[in-house]
Amino acid sequence: MEQIIFATKNKGKIKEVKSILHDFEVISMEEAGITLEVIEDGKTFIENAVKKAKEISKVTGKITMADDSGLEIDFLDKKPGVYSARYLGENTPYIEKNNHILHLMENVPEQKRSARFVCAIATAFPNGKVLTTQSTIEGLIAHEIKGENGFGYDPIFFVPEKGKTTAELSPEEKNNISHRGKALKKMKELLTKEEEMSH
Repeated sequence: MEQIIFATKNKGKIKEVKSILHDFEVISMEEAGITLEVIEDGKTFIENAVKKAKEISKVTGKITMADDSGLEIDFLDKKPGVYSARYLGENTPYIEKNNHILHLMENVPEQKRSARFVCAIATAFPNGKVLTTQSTIEGLIAHEIKGENGFGYDPIFFVPEKGKTTAELSPEEKNNISHRGKALKKMKELLTKEEEMSH
């Protein structure tokens, strides 16, 4: 399969994507020299991912993959949700976002701290075909920021069966269980089928 552009400027994300899709040649928008900003105004993660992938595929004429992911906290009516990246403002550092969420959840008991990361992935082909996958990982909002790995909300997302936050997991551990890891693996299967069909 030819090169796939992954529509993100997030370096942490590109690293995860390349390690999971190592059988494919994945390049970032930066490596492809694309500066296009796609406005994410969808109501769902899938809508946003599809929009990003399609718009960039149109401009480049290449296969383009995009993801939209976020954190849903049940106690906060599933916020920040699709607004995860823009929560409290696009340029607000995640340490502030994480501290703000911990503050909102301060006296919330364990059984009400349920949350999940959701990741939708869309791959748009130049012929207009679009493949989508979506996965989640369930967890709890931690009581404090922990861990140096990962990015975004990883330091406050606690995975009970691992006894750690996603920021305390090694990249391999995280890719095995994470919302993005699972959605990418599903996408990998779809792409492999697609490739077999085109031969």
